Amino acid sequence: MRRGIEKEGLRVLPDGTLAHDAHPRALGSALTHPHITTDFSESQLELVTGVHAGIDDCLRELTDVHREVLQAIGEQRMWASSMPGHLPPDGDIPIGNYGTSNVGQAKRVYRNGLVHRYGARMQTISGIHYNWSIGGATTEDYFALIRNFRRHVFVLLMLFGASPAVTKGFVAGLDHGLRPLGEGTLHLTHATSLRMGRLGYQSDAQSALCVSYNHLEGYASSLHGALVGSHPPYAAMGIQAPDGSYRQLGTSLLQIENEFYSPIRPKRVTEPGERPLHALRERGVEYVEVRCMDLQPELTVGIDEHTLRVLDVFLLWAMTSDSPPDSPKEIRELGENQRLVAARGREPGLKLRRAGEDVLLADWAADVMAQGLPLARHLDEVHGTQTFTQAWSKATQDLQHTDHLPSARALQAMQCLHAGEHAAFGLAASDHVRQALLAQPLSAAEREAALLHANRSWQAQAEIEASDRLAFEAYRQQFLDPARLVV
Repeated sequence: MRRGIEKEGLRVLPDGTLAHDAHPRALGSALTHPHITTDFSESQLELVTGVHAGIDDCLRELTDVHREVLQAIGEQRMWASSMPGHLPPDGDIPIGNYGTSNVGQAKRVYRNGLVHRYGARMQTISGIHYNWSIGGATTEDYFALIRNFRRHVFVLLMLFGASPAVTKGFVAGLDHGLRPLGEGTLHLTHATSLRMGRLGYQSDAQSALCVSYNHLEGYASSLHGALVGSHPPYAAMGIQAPDGSYRQLGTSLLQIENEFYSPIRPKRVTEPGERPLHALRERGVEYVEVRCMDLQPELTVGIDEHTLRVLDVFLLWAMTSDSPPDSPKEIRELGENQRLVAARGREPGLKLRRAGEDVLLADWAADVMAQGLPLARHLDEVHGTQTFTQAWSKATQDLQHTDHLPSARALQAMQCLHAGEHAAFGLAASDHVRQALLAQPLSAAEREAALLHANRSWQAQAEIEASDRLAFEAYRQQFLDPARLVV
C-alpha cells in the first residue's frame, strides 16, 4: 500500500479571524511549490506530502511541512477545525491568486466560478484528502472499491467526523435547521460531520447528476456530459462580466473535473496540461482520493496513525469484498444515508436504507467491522506488527460507545471549556497546534531546504509566465475543448 495526504486549513490571525494578506512569499509559489499551495482562498493553505509506503513516513513529512508553514507565518495560526471560525462577508474572502500565466489565471477564474455558483463561505470548509493505492490493482479493482466505499462511508463519518457545530455567521441566510449551543454557535446534538452534510460540500445542481461507478466507461461518460453541456442557470450568469472580468471558466454543470463533489474519486497522475478525465480514459485508475475526512482538532496535524491504519483496513476491505453493481436507486439511497449520518449519526436507533430496506446503523456498522477484522490481522502478519488489529479493535469499540467519537468529544469540549462556542474551541485547538509544532523548530538544514524549495517554485512560476504565447481567452477555449477529454 502507498499513500499520501493533502491537508487544508485557513490562515487566521491570533484572534481567530481570517487572515487577508497574500500567500506568504516565504512559502513559495502556490502555483508550483510541490508541498505548499492554496485551495480556494488565498488564506486557505493546502499541505501536500509525497507518496509513502510507510504510515510513519507520511505523517512525519506532513508534520515537517506543517512546522515549516507555522514558522513562516509568524503570529498567524493554521485553523485546526474543518468548519471555519468567524468569517468576513463573502466579498471579503480573498480568492487564490496564482500569477499572470494562463494556467494561473484559469485557476483563479475557476474559483470565481465557485463563488458565483455556491458562495465563498462553503469553499472555506477544510478537510484532509487521503490518496491511496495498492500494487497490482486494476481499474476494475478500484471501481469495486469505490462502490463499496460509497455504500459504507457512513462508518468513516461516524469514526472520524469532527464538525458537529458552526458559527451562526456561517449559515446566515440559509435554511439550516441547526440548534443554538453557545451565543454565537449552532449545532446538531447527534451530528458527526456537518462538512459532509447538506451545509457542506453539497450542490443542488449536482444532485441531479447520477454518476455510476460500475466501470470506467460509464463514469467517464457521466462526467463528460457534465463538462461539455451548458447548464441554463450558469449560462445565464455569463462567462464574462460587462467590464470584461471573468465570472467562470464555462457554463457547463462542472467547470472542470475537480468541481464534482464526491466522498471519493478515481485518480490518475496527469501530464502537464492534460485533463484528468483524459488521463483516466487513456491510462486507467492509478489511485483513489478519499475526500470525506474532517480535520480532527485535537490532533496536532489533524490526523494520526490510528486513523490511517483504520483507513487502510477499510479501503482494503472495500476493494476485496463482494461489490455488486450500483444503480440509480441505490445512488439516491446512499446520498440520503450520507446526509442522515452527517446530521444525526450518533442518534440512538438511527436507521439507514440498504437495498430498499431499513437497517439499524449500529448493526450495519458492526457487520462491516466484523468483516474487516481478518484483513487487519492479515496486515499485521505481513508487517510483523499488531497495530492494524489494535486500531481496528479500538474503532469497533468507539462505534459501540458513541460518546467516545471525535464529534461527541468536540461538542463536550465546546460546552465544558468554551461556553458552547465553536470559534473559541477552534482557536484554542489552533493555538495548541502552533505551540506544539513550534516547540520543535526546524534545523538549519531544514530551513535551508525550505528556502530552496520556495525560491525554485518562484523561478518555476516565472518560467511558466514567460513561456505563454496565447491570449487568455484563446487559452480558455482551447483548455475547455471537448476533444481534450477523449482519447
